[in-house]
Amino acid sequence: MAGDRKTTSDQGESGIQRVPIGRLHDSNVTFEEYYYYAQLSRKHPSEASDAPLTAASSGISKYIPFRKGTVAVENNVITEKDADGSLPAQAWHNVSEEDYVQASRALRTATWGAVFYLITTDILGPFTTAWAFSQMGYGPAAVLYFIFGCFAAYGGFLLWTMFLQLDSDRYPLRSFGDIAYRVAGALARHIMNVIQAVQLLFMVGLIIIGNGQSLAQISKGSVCFVVLCFVWAIAGAIIGQIRTLQRLSILSHVAIWLNVLVLIITTAVVFHSDPNYTAALANNNAPKGPVITTAGPPDGVGFQGQVVGLMQAVYSYGGAMLFVEFMAEMRRPWEFWKGMVVAQTFIFCCYLLFGFLVYSKQGQFSINPNYQGVSPYAWQTAVNSIGLVSTLIAALLYGNIGIKVIYSNVLMDIFGFPSLAKRSGKLIWVAVVPIYWALAYIIAAAIPSVSNLSGLIAAVCILQFSYTFPPLLMLFHNAQRDAMQEGEGFQASTGETIRHDKGMSRWMRGLRKQPALNAFNLFFFLGSLATAVLGIYSAITGLINAYAKTAVSGFSCTNPVGA
Repeated sequence: MAGDRKTTSDQGESGIQRVPIGRLHDSNVTFEEYYYYAQLSRKHPSEASDAPLTAASSGISKYIPFRKGTVAVENNVITEKDADGSLPAQAWHNVSEEDYVQASRALRTATWGAVFYLITTDILGPFTTAWAFSQMGYGPAAVLYFIFGCFAAYGGFLLWTMFLQLDSDRYPLRSFGDIAYRVAGALARHIMNVIQAVQLLFMVGLIIIGNGQSLAQISKGSVCFVVLCFVWAIAGAIIGQIRTLQRLSILSHVAIWLNVLVLIITTAVVFHSDPNYTAALANNNAPKGPVITTAGPPDGVGFQGQVVGLMQAVYSYGGAMLFVEFMAEMRRPWEFWKGMVVAQTFIFCCYLLFGFLVYSKQGQFSINPNYQGVSPYAWQTAVNSIGLVSTLIAALLYGNIGIKVIYSNVLMDIFGFPSLAKRSGKLIWVAVVPIYWALAYIIAAAIPSVSNLSGLIAAVCILQFSYTFPPLLMLFHNAQRDAMQEGEGFQASTGETIRHDKGMSRWMRGLRKQPALNAFNLFFFLGSLATAVLGIYSAITGLINAYAKTAVSGFSCTNPVGA
């Protein structure tokens, strides 16, 4: 019999070992201990379906699942959270057992209805769908959007399951990387954080390209394209000095309604005007002619082009990266599935409806983003202007989170930089923001092809968080949870984890407990990995072809969607 860990931390009133909540990445804490405290948290009365929700802080939790502040308890005050969202260990001294739990839950106020709104805001982005339909045709596009929507929901279900079995008041989960840490170790967490940081950086670069194209259309090509992109990079570097997401919450709330407005205007205008032939020629190399729509893959679009079109579906469902943050805001996280199912259904219907309508009127002339394919200059300027505002808000949000991921996991963890709560950390933030936006600008100027760059982001990053990582992490989770036998597990009274064996035989015993489910998750993981490799190859090939056959050129004054 082996005891893997014994804690020396304070004892609570009940005699159970008190572990400071700030130690979220302690290598001495075992999987069994995380699992034990998660089961206690799920049994807490506040998670019952009839338990009232209490708002213990500002309304930011209704919009964004990241914030800092103070949490008051009966006779003590727990001080402001650290930059990584954890609470200082010393803040928990002299706090009663019940207050200890209540303070941990005080910031969790979101309902499943709020989660529906958050997921919809995070994922809904139908402006690539018509172009994806033009690459695949009605039938394949509709079927693949449905299939990938179902698999994205299944990936979210896996994250939800792991969250319920690993999150607790004592050891709260804060991010996707935290799940990876608890089931697969520190290296897995670092890999997830690196990919997340890369995804957010490239998404900011993609938004810079889109806004540069919008400004180029508004100015009718009178200003150099890379200069217009640079203007947005400067704007982002200035406005991006906002450190706290509280100040972006209202803007984020407005952004979704601006996107819906652009969607409605675009759909109405394409039904009463010709396609934007100039933009289609510059962006798709599609010469002026009759509109052609197809049930299957169109003639002239090869397998590589169809895969890049498929990657737009992957890109469209790319919200799983933040699902853990959403669940971390919920008082009753078991209700997350309700918000996710309703949101994914609503999002799929929007994608399918918008894709069908715009593609049916514009066919091979559909471009990415779709709203830049409207031809009347007045309406084109209107949707571009609205799009500039909504996408800048998105860029600020992605940039803010991306910089914090890099700062917390690289600059603080590796190089010992100060917390952002300190004055020196705030000064460093001022310097890091322009560097971040400068890197995003270089990406935008070097790869000014929205469709192929978004396909590359989808294949390298988004596909992993939505499809590849969840089943892989679930395999690690099931192997450890199901390997536990009678007499094994975490002993709260001593702080000791008991295991009767270890090594590969233990892992295989755990995997054999649910062979069908684990086999399906393995198949899902391998299929997602293969799709990612195929997507990366197709996106890179598409970029090469775009440079060779269209107006796309790195660091060029030529607008990718024409004058």
